Amino acid sequence: MRRCLVLVIRAHRAGPRAWIYFHPMTVRAAIVTCGGLCPGLNDVIRQVVYTLETYGVTDILGIQYGFRGFLDKTLPPIILNRKVVQGIHMRGGSFLGVSRGHPNVEELVDKLEEWGINMLYVIGGNGSHAGASAIYEICYKRKLKIVVVGIPKTIDNDILLIDKTFGFDTAVEEAQRAINAAYVEASSALNGVGIVKLMGRQSGFIAMYATLASGQVDLVLIPEVPFEMDGKNGVLAFMKKRLDKNGNCVVVIAEGAAQNYLEGTGGTDASGNPILGDAGKWLYNLVKSHFKELNIPVDVKYIDPTYMIRARACNSSDHIYCSVLGQNAVHGAFAGYTNFSIGLVNTHYVLLPIPEIIKTARAVDPNSNMWHRCLGSTGQPDFAPGPPEIKPSSYPLSQKRASNLMQMNAMAQPSGPASKQPVKTQGPSKAAQGAKAAQKR
Repeated sequence: MRRCLVLVIRAHRAGPRAWIYFHPMTVRAAIVTCGGLCPGLNDVIRQVVYTLETYGVTDILGIQYGFRGFLDKTLPPIILNRKVVQGIHMRGGSFLGVSRGHPNVEELVDKLEEWGINMLYVIGGNGSHAGASAIYEICYKRKLKIVVVGIPKTIDNDILLIDKTFGFDTAVEEAQRAINAAYVEASSALNGVGIVKLMGRQSGFIAMYATLASGQVDLVLIPEVPFEMDGKNGVLAFMKKRLDKNGNCVVVIAEGAAQNYLEGTGGTDASGNPILGDAGKWLYNLVKSHFKELNIPVDVKYIDPTYMIRARACNSSDHIYCSVLGQNAVHGAFAGYTNFSIGLVNTHYVLLPIPEIIKTARAVDPNSNMWHRCLGSTGQPDFAPGPPEIKPSSYPLSQKRASNLMQMNAMAQPSGPASKQPVKTQGPSKAAQGAKAAQKR
């Protein structure tokens, strides 16, 4: 088997190869879905099964409820084939079930050996990919011929290097519907305010793209861009201006925004993600109390479409994307590559080393064209706290600087009647005085 190595300026192109590493009749493949739900999970499962059967593989297992299914005796694997998965792409959720957390990796690899699995497809986000890479490391130490393939799944679109993850387009489409509903509610009420909380723990891609797609948003808040709530240049003051001007205001906030104002529960969940405070409800309560203090009646509506977005079937764009990802994942595995993930990079499908894409979460660049397009759509100013005021210098001026300052002050004096104080003027030259004396003679 060949290790998928880091290449500085190139990546391995995805696709079928002329020569394959495994004989299809010797392959026993396993598919597992980890983390939270995301539109398109069933599409990827279905396409991986279809492509494996195209190669001639007849032994395919579906692991139930994430990595937990390897060790829980009450969750036996499901035998997968074309007939079993034929129509699962038409519904949301995961046909195999999902769960968070990583079991003991050594025990998990023991189970892979026991079941004779030599191809493992892990569909998940950063945490799941980290688990897949850990499985590979144990397999490599034991010199096991097991390929580990990651298929990136995160609705937040926060995986490094990849243009977008599957399910993201569907999430933006569904989030736009929630924003439009908030606008209808806000515009139909006196001083109506609509607040929509969208997914995005560490990145605001869904909030940014849904705001652009809707065109009805007055204010968007994301984790990557700091903001002040109070003050004449703060968020609340801007909301009042919009209410005075338009009679309504629509706000989109990503779930990871405003965490500096919140007292989160702390710690992380089973997948290693930070446990956040509820930014949406916090903003809802703050807006109501602020305008109550100003004696301004407002009608605030709060919408959280998180589970509606996660649970729906994907749209046509993601149907196609998931199919291509599933096909190329199998092509890469049969070529003998391992510890890699499949993704779209600069419009090309490539194989990426898993350690390279899990170094950190991908985030919105506040200096990017897309974020500035979003600001152009909302018309919001920069709410970031400004630099501290610079106090005037208390050091004494040098003689030269004092002279220059006096001249500038003299030039800045307005023109008007002559000053009462006598002004010294230069008299006639000696040559002019001599000429005047000669005339008198």
